[in-house]
Amino acid sequence: MIKFLDLHKINSRFETEFKEEFQSFLDSGYYVLGEGTTAFETDYAKFCGTKQCVGVSNGLDAIILIFKAYLQLGKLKVGDEILVPANTYIASILAIIETGLKPVFVEPNVATFNWEAATIKKHISNKTKAILTVHLYGQLADSEAISILAQEHGLLLIEDAAQAHGAENLIGKRAGNVSDAAAFSFYPSKNLGALGEAGAVTTNDAELAKVISELRNYGSERKYENVRLGVNNRIDELQARILNIKLQHLDSDNEKRRDIAKCYLSQIKNKKITLPFYDGSKNHSFHLFVVLVDNREEFTDYLLKNNIHSAIHYPKPPHKQKALQEFLELELPITEHIHRNCVSLPISPVLTEAEVLKVIKTVNAF
Repeated sequence: MIKFLDLHKINSRFETEFKEEFQSFLDSGYYVLGEGTTAFETDYAKFCGTKQCVGVSNGLDAIILIFKAYLQLGKLKVGDEILVPANTYIASILAIIETGLKPVFVEPNVATFNWEAATIKKHISNKTKAILTVHLYGQLADSEAISILAQEHGLLLIEDAAQAHGAENLIGKRAGNVSDAAAFSFYPSKNLGALGEAGAVTTNDAELAKVISELRNYGSERKYENVRLGVNNRIDELQARILNIKLQHLDSDNEKRRDIAKCYLSQIKNKKITLPFYDGSKNHSFHLFVVLVDNREEFTDYLLKNNIHSAIHYPKPPHKQKALQEFLELELPITEHIHRNCVSLPISPVLTEAEVLKVIKTVNAF
């Protein structure tokens, strides 16, 4: 059976290092916001090319903390409109609503699954105060054009980079460094995945980073001195140490993902399958390899009968979720088409050549 994602196999490559790091962690006697957290924040900021990185509890909290910080800094106020792609995971929307802001859904390009600056521009109004761009499936949204658009209209630009660790635009800027602030998830299935929950915020804004650092730790500037109404959204010290081990291998793992994607794109020849857009550059980290197929259930059943696991990211768009009933009447046909027909094929740095070829052969025979 070809697993959609073999997390045990991915992490077993680092088992010796994990055990050594755990012993170091245990011996340190310092288990919250210790040296491991500081080291990871320093190294991940360097990796992304930013001046600041703040480790937090998970990706959703990372976005929420960015919005909370901007609210406290007076750069946003409750009720402000935030433009967000309609084609995203619900976390992007939840963070906006949780902080008293208003999401405005914008349709994507069906070829790239991401939105474009020209479409975003049509939705900007005098109520718009920020753009939350999402690098869906690991592919950078049109970062340069969107950045210019945000600057022209005086809007904050925030990245939901939860799926795009290491993706890089044409001028060499990585996800996490093409905005005012970026949110990352290190959920175990991500390209840079922890062994539990973890997240981070990257930014070049020292003031913003300071506020987020305080907010994540009960609003505390120093112990027992609370300067803000904060929360407990700290990154786990052990997860930070685990992530720093895996960070050293992220670029090479991403290259393996791109190599597999190139094989799929060049060798899958089935008119029933619509392949994703890819320009061959580093702008895609291929967290997911998503195809479109009209008869999805038949296709996924067929794959399973041939011992290939697939996944669906995501079966129902945010605006059609019961939790977001106020948006149920929205008509977003491109987003709905993608969510109705998308299938994610296996892709990971531990997928073997034989497994890749089997996927290709099986998909072509559908």
